[in-house]
Amino acid sequence: MTKLCIALIGMAVGGLAGGALADSGGPESKGSAASLARVDHIVYGTPDLQLGIDTLEKLLGVRATPGGQHPGRGTRNALIALGPATYLEIIAPDPQQPKPAAPRSFGIDDLRAPRLVAWAAKGKDLEPAVAEARRQGVPLGDVRAGSRKRPDGVLLSWRYSDPAAVVAGGVVPFLIDWGSSPHPAATAAQGASLIALRVETPTPEPVHKMLQALGFDLPVQKGLAPAIVATIRTARGTVELR
Repeated sequence: MTKLCIALIGMAVGGLAGGALADSGGPESKGSAASLARVDHIVYGTPDLQLGIDTLEKLLGVRATPGGQHPGRGTRNALIALGPATYLEIIAPDPQQPKPAAPRSFGIDDLRAPRLVAWAAKGKDLEPAVAEARRQGVPLGDVRAGSRKRPDGVLLSWRYSDPAAVVAGGVVPFLIDWGSSPHPAATAAQGASLIALRVETPTPEPVHKMLQALGFDLPVQKGLAPAIVATIRTARGTVELR
């Protein structure tokens, strides 16, 4: 077993051998179910936080919980739980912070409308995991540290592979480890659950190989542009978010 397989939580290598492009078993396949359990969060970028909150409330019937500011990064967020340890992060520029010298994460400076821009996979021992991913052709970013305070004053800290290293247009995840911090899903707004995840890309074969290298058995479909597509179950029914 590779170091990367050891580092990623709940690795289900046995499900990878049967992975396929487009329609690799759908949301009910065992491989996809195991992969969904390793999704930490999906990132919904928006040019304005209130716009993102209102848009998702209309779609999902859930009003996101305020998350907090990212000091020095010029962003703030709000959250919707998608499971016990999975959530949707709405992230936007923070008007209370000066514009950072570097571009804000996930390309949100250039967004004109809300959309899914990235996703994160649960990880441990990130340095060896990133090194192994790179060895297998997945150019993840260097490991960084991050933190923010919740509105109740609780400080959350995490380590992650820098998402500024955008892989395949953002359809390949970055890794994140919350360490001893409480997982954000625990205090996020309830009422939705992630039941399927797929990616679209102009280059399905190399993207499929990179996802396999990270231990993910998810459908990869050919599309005109990179896109993340999440199927979310709500009290109003099933919603496909991209």
